[in-house]
Amino acid sequence: MRALLLILALASAGPVSALAAEPADLPALERAWHTCVRQAYDRQPEQGSRPSRERNALDECKGQEDAYVYALMATRPDDADAHMGGWARTWAAYVAFVVDPVKAWIEALRR
Repeated sequence: MRALLLILALASAGPVSALAAEPADLPALERAWHTCVRQAYDRQPEQGSRPSRERNALDECKGQEDAYVYALMATRPDDADAHMGGWARTWAAYVAFVVDPVKAWIEALRR
């Protein structure tokens, strides 16, 4: 009985550990999702509106989209503050956009 349980445990652990260790092929997942959406859109009836056909095609391919997004998110670092770098750059660019002309104008008045 123990041998059977050990074999079942090893058999069930094999694919999970292989998936966790092996990185996802992001371009292949993206192509699969786009192909699914194109094919699903082409199968939609012509009498429907374009937005309705697009929504239906996206709904039909939700599984591929979820797999692609999950793999994409898995490649990102787990750092919770990683997104702040983008916000900091955006804020600095905005401040420079506003402050630099005002600073130049004040310096011109001083001359």
